[in-house]
Amino acid sequence: MTRNEEIIRGLYAAAEGPGLDAEKFVSLFSEQGYMQDMATGLKFRGKALGDAIVGITQTFPDLHRELFAIDVAEDVVVVELAIRGTHTGELALPSGTLAPTGKAIDVPTCDVFRLENGKVTAFHCYNEASVMQRQLGIGSD
Repeated sequence: MTRNEEIIRGLYAAAEGPGLDAEKFVSLFSEQGYMQDMATGLKFRGKALGDAIVGITQTFPDLHRELFAIDVAEDVVVVELAIRGTHTGELALPSGTLAPTGKAIDVPTCDVFRLENGKVTAFHCYNEASVMQRQLGIGSD
């Protein structure tokens, strides 16, 4: 396992619902590093990185990411995964807030990371938001 793969595995471990460590998550990013949710276009830096992770685990307290494949090419790490959890907290949406549904999500995702000197400089999360919406009963079939 390469050092960059170890860093990314540590980042995922810090973001898991039951063992959430937002401070550690943020510490794995460079000073200018960011995370962008490609489905919404939202970009997070600094403290907002931790706030985003805390927010999603408040919505899905049992949040877990199952990693299927990790490919490393020097300072680029690509991860195929599924984001899973149960919707037991309020979910903020552009159209308003969705009350807890108690429904499970299983969202196909591909994350692309760029690293420099052992820190994440860019994290692009390509998640299938429409799949999650359908699973929560708010999208069309």
